[in-house]
Amino acid sequence: MDARTRLLQKLKAVFRGHQSQPIDRVIYLINPILRGWVNYYRIGNSSRCFTYVKDWVEKKARRHLMKARRRQGFSWGRWSREGFYQKLGLYSDYKIRYYPVPKVSPAR
Repeated sequence: MDARTRLLQKLKAVFRGHQSQPIDRVIYLINPILRGWVNYYRIGNSSRCFTYVKDWVEKKARRHLMKARRRQGFSWGRWSREGFYQKLGLYSDYKIRYYPVPKVSPAR
């Protein structure tokens, strides 16, 4: 929970510091932060936390786009989720990975 709070604070600073920048630039800056954090916490039971972070980042990106157009709201009907991840290139690999344990041969 503390790590998630620190991540969201760091991402919030990026969003606030680049309000006048296009969304492509903001995504370019937040993708390495997200990728590193998710890769570190990927192993284990963290899918609920990943879902929260993914929804939070998507909501902030939507808000950024709407403020650039001087409109209110998040415009859930205007842009699809797939569009954010495919067209804009927002990081989307939040899957938990389970790596197989290598089999050790018995000592002779």
